[in-house]
Amino acid sequence: MIIKTLTLMKMMPKYLSIICFTFFSFIYGQRSVPWTLEAAVEHAVKNNLQIRAAYLDVIDAETYKNQAIGNFLPSFNLSAGHSWNIGLNRNLTTNLLEDMTNQFSSGGLDMSLVIYNGRRNIYQLMSANLGVLARQYQLEDMKDDVMLMVVNSFLQVLFSKENLAVQNNLLEVAKTELSQTETLVDAGVLPKGELYELQATIASQDQQAVVASNNYEIARISLAQLLLIDDYKNFSIADTNYDMVAATILDKSPKELFKKALESRNDIMLAKTNVEIAKTNLKTAKSAYQPTMTGYYGYSSRISYGDRLITTGTYSEYPIGVVSGTGQQVITSSADTEVAKYLPLGEQWKQNDGHNFGVNLRIPILNGLAVKNNVRRNKVSVERSNTLLSQQKQDIERTIQQSYADAQGAIIAYEAAQKTTLARKQAYEYAQSRFKNGAATSLVFSQAKQRYDAALSAELQAKFDAIFSIKVLEFYFGIPLTL
Repeated sequence: MIIKTLTLMKMMPKYLSIICFTFFSFIYGQRSVPWTLEAAVEHAVKNNLQIRAAYLDVIDAETYKNQAIGNFLPSFNLSAGHSWNIGLNRNLTTNLLEDMTNQFSSGGLDMSLVIYNGRRNIYQLMSANLGVLARQYQLEDMKDDVMLMVVNSFLQVLFSKENLAVQNNLLEVAKTELSQTETLVDAGVLPKGELYELQATIASQDQQAVVASNNYEIARISLAQLLLIDDYKNFSIADTNYDMVAATILDKSPKELFKKALESRNDIMLAKTNVEIAKTNLKTAKSAYQPTMTGYYGYSSRISYGDRLITTGTYSEYPIGVVSGTGQQVITSSADTEVAKYLPLGEQWKQNDGHNFGVNLRIPILNGLAVKNNVRRNKVSVERSNTLLSQQKQDIERTIQQSYADAQGAIIAYEAAQKTTLARKQAYEYAQSRFKNGAATSLVFSQAKQRYDAALSAELQAKFDAIFSIKVLEFYFGIPLTL
């Protein structure tokens, strides 16, 4: 008993460590960690359902590729059978027909190989390889779209969050000003009527703070839904100061950006690959005009489990008639036989085996215009793919031109908003000073404050519009999405 107690005491620290580790791991796993943009993008790429579906398309395309490779291999088939013959059969012992059962086994193999079919197998393999490449481009293009959506949604949360902070700060400033005004009214410096305008201003500011809070919640939940996160309550983004990014991408001309996009954009590469697939499929369709030559080989054998007659090596004589006129008997002899068990299976298999081989040639002459119409359809597919590629290039060029203009306009708007905010701030501070000295009414002061508040919100909106516009251009130029 003492030994068992000592053993348990020695093991307690080990078990205690395991329990503590499990507990703290659980607590850490439940802790909500603020999301950075990089973490949000990585999570979305790994968990987005559309990306998962695109990944399955890649696997499916690889299966078609394996099937195309298999077309070059010969076809092997094994066959085996066993049969029972039940009914009237000749009894070798009595030489009479009796109701009995005989058994037989058979087996074999056959092989066929396409020798020539107009290079159809080669074209199908080329098309399958291009299909895998196309599905990979489609997967990467889907990732690009998801990343861009995450960046847009993340920036919307940032804007809503900073705007909420601005509105709350303005509300606190308004409350402080109301308190100071009450002191001035009590001291007789300002009339009591000035309080009413400030109270209305606070009510309006409080309403703006509520709207900003609601917008922030909507943006936050939208981002969480995009990331497939159900815990909306604990979801938040990292409190990082995202300043205005450098607009060095605007040093590039739209033509340079478009040229780079044609070389690196996955949607363009997908459209180009689809053109190559259509051309290869056209070659495959035309190969049906060519003859098809197939070689084949077969081997088979059989065995029986029934008794057999064998000769004993001796002969017996017996009369078969008499000579007419003399009456002399006519004697003949025949080999003696006896009933024996069936030969060993291996020996039977070897004795009864057989081979067959040859070459088949099929030359298409008339097939209901199926080949001709299939070729015509594939020609249309080639034209359609080229048209879609041209359309994709036009869309990319138009998007880049528009994004370039948006980025330039957003930067100009942001710089103008900064100047406006500075001017509104100075006007607000001047009106505040005059109001405290009784040289301005509360209405004038409230109007100056409202203009300053609007300028702050406009500057914040212009800032994030500029950031997103710049990020879109960088995205088309192949620069990773970061803040």
